[in-house]
This record gives sequence, C-alpha cells and structure tokens, in this order.
Amino acid sequence: MKSLLMIAKTLVLSILLTGIAWAQETVNINTAEAAEIAQVLTNIGPAKAQAIVEYREANGAFRSVEQLAMVKGIGLATIEKNRDRIALSAAGKTPGNIAQR
Repeated sequence: MKSLLMIAKTLVLSILLTGIAWAQETVNINTAEAAEIAQVLTNIGPAKAQAIVEYREANGAFRSVEQLAMVKGIGLATIEKNRDRIALSAAGKTPGNIAQR
C-alpha cells in the first residue's frame, strides 16, 4: 500500500513539473524583431516573420491577434496555433520583446 501511495505522489509531482517545463514563450509582435518572431511562433519562418515586421512598420501596431491575417502568408489556422504565444502592447511599452510565461 505504501508503494502504491509513493507511486501516486510521484506521478502527481511529475505532472505538475511537466507543466512548468512546457511553459511557452510569448513574443510581442508590436516590438519584436523578425528573428524573435520566427523563434517563438510555430510555422512562422524568417520570411513570414519579416512580413509581419514590414506590415507593422507600414500600418502601425497590431491592435488584435486576428489582424495578423492581413499579413500575406498568414492565415487563421496559423494564428490559432500561436494565439497563446502572441502578446500585444503598444510599441515601446514592453521592457523585453520575449517574455517567459
């Protein structure tokens, strides 16, 4: 019985620690450079990340995550995959571009 209890405790502890290890990085798409965007976002390579930066420079800060769909090559499926990794704040208002969640 004690060994079963020990296994249960170990299992619970493992599950809790896995959540910490899987914490996702976020990136502020209003302040990040293309390399940072490509590093953090799934299915966003250097070319699409550069397109995000160019769109932002031409049109101003993103006001919503959905606005990323206006960038050529980025669709709603990509936005949904990355929703939890994307931070929005006005340019210049965030001390760091990449934050640990």
